[in-house]
Amino acid sequence: MTIGTETSSTIDSPGNSIYWSASHMEPARRFAPLEGRQQADVVIVGGGFTGLWTAWYLKQLAPDQHIAVVEAECFGHGASGRNGGWVIGNIAGLERHLHGLDTDTRQALCRMLGDNVDDIGAALSDADIDADFHKGGALNVAARYAAQQGLQRSYLAHLHELGFSDRDCRWLNADELTMMARFRRPFGAVFQRQVATLHPRKLIHGLVQQLAASGVQLYEHSRVTSVAERRVSTHEGSVQAQTVVIATEGYSEQLANIRRHVIPVQSLVIATEPLTNATWDALGLDSRPTFADASRLINYGHRTRDGRLVFGARGNYQLGAHPRHDPAISDADIDMRRKLLVDMFPALEDVAVTHGWGGSLGLSRSFRPHAILAGKQGLATAGGYAGEGVAASHLMGRTLAEMILGEDSSRTRAPWAFHGTSLQEVVKRWEPEPLRWLAAQTILTSYATEEALMSRERHLPLISPGLSWLNNTFASVIE
Repeated sequence: MTIGTETSSTIDSPGNSIYWSASHMEPARRFAPLEGRQQADVVIVGGGFTGLWTAWYLKQLAPDQHIAVVEAECFGHGASGRNGGWVIGNIAGLERHLHGLDTDTRQALCRMLGDNVDDIGAALSDADIDADFHKGGALNVAARYAAQQGLQRSYLAHLHELGFSDRDCRWLNADELTMMARFRRPFGAVFQRQVATLHPRKLIHGLVQQLAASGVQLYEHSRVTSVAERRVSTHEGSVQAQTVVIATEGYSEQLANIRRHVIPVQSLVIATEPLTNATWDALGLDSRPTFADASRLINYGHRTRDGRLVFGARGNYQLGAHPRHDPAISDADIDMRRKLLVDMFPALEDVAVTHGWGGSLGLSRSFRPHAILAGKQGLATAGGYAGEGVAASHLMGRTLAEMILGEDSSRTRAPWAFHGTSLQEVVKRWEPEPLRWLAAQTILTSYATEEALMSRERHLPLISPGLSWLNNTFASVIE
C-alpha cells in the first residue's frame, strides 16, 4: 500500500514528513479509479509489496494472465511506503512453522529464508529497478546495558536451534563489534549475514512501472467495499475474476473477513539530516549494516545511501484496531527515538532530525506469516508479517503466485503455505475489544518498567515471570 506525494507544507514539519517520499524525486505515475464492470483472471486487493510482488510473479510465470490490482489510496500508502527499509532473511514466529520438523527440513527452510534476500536483489537487478538495495548484514547488539549481552547470546542460540547456520549468524565480541560500529557500550553482538536494506518508495515505483508496462491493470483511489463470489466491488465498479487475492495486511479495516484476524500495530520512524564525514568516522557503519539492540522498545536503524540514519522503534496499539493513515507523529515521538539513538551513539547529540513518520504493520492472531489459497472459494491471501514484511512480502507474494498457478516448488510446500483452506481455519480471531487494548497497555507498562530497571543495571525478579506469562498469552500484541 502507498503514500501520496508530500506537499511543501508537510516537508517543513519533521513529524509529518516521510523520508522515503521526500527523497524519491521522480514523480509517481497516477492511475485512474476502477469504474464499470471488468474481468480478470486474478484481481488483487491492495497495492503494497504483497500485492505488487504477487502480480509480478504471476506475470513472470504466466505472461498471458490478465491481472488487475485495486488500491484504496495510491500505491504504497500503507506499511510498504512507511517502513524502516530492512530486508530480513527470517520471519517472525518461525518457530511455530518449524515445530515438529526434522533438522534437515528446518535447515532447508532457514536457507530458503536467507536466500530470499538474495532473490530480491536478483529480481531488482534483472528488472533494472534501482531501489538502493544493499546487503550489509545485521548487528543485533548489546550496546546500552550489560544485561543485553545475555539476551543476545540467547537470541543466537535460538537462531541456531531454528536451523540457521554458523555462517549466517555468529557472535561478535566487543572488539569485533567496534570494528563495524562504534556504539557507546559495545559488549558484543549477533551478526546476521542475510539482511539487506532498500528504499521502499523506489521499490514501489519500480514495481508499478514494470507492472504497468507488462499490461497489468492498475487502479488507485478504489476502496473495495465487498469481496464475494469471486468478485471485488467498489462504489464505482467491480472486477470479476477466477481468483481474488486479499493483500491488505494491517489496512484491512473495511474487509470483515480479514480485520478480526490481522490487526494493525503502530511503528514510528525518524531520519536524520545527512551526516558529515567526521560524524561517520565517529560512528563507523562503513559497510552499512542494519542495527538493533535487545531492548523491549524493538528499535531498528541503518545508514542510507545518501548518508543519513533512519531509525525506528515500536509505537503502540490503538483501541479499536485502527490503522494509521496519517503519517504524522508528535514531537514527543520524535524525541523519544532521538534520545534512544543518541544513547547508542553519543556522537549524534547535535545532529538534527529532519523527518518523522508512522505507519501500521499487520499482526495475525496466530503470530506467524501465512500464504493461503482457498481454491474452491477463489480466495487467496498473505500477511501477518509482524514488522518483517519487506522481505516476507516478496516470499509470500511469490508463493501465492505459484500456488494460484498450480506450481510445485519448495515455497508451495513450505509450512507457511496453506492449500485448500480458508483464513478462518488457519488464523485465529483476535479477542474483542477492550481486551486487546488492555493487554497491550499492560505489556507496554511492564516493558517500560523492565527497560528502566535494566538500563540502571538492576532487575526485579518478580517482573520477568509476569512478562513471560503475558508474552505467552498475548505474544506479539504490540511488537
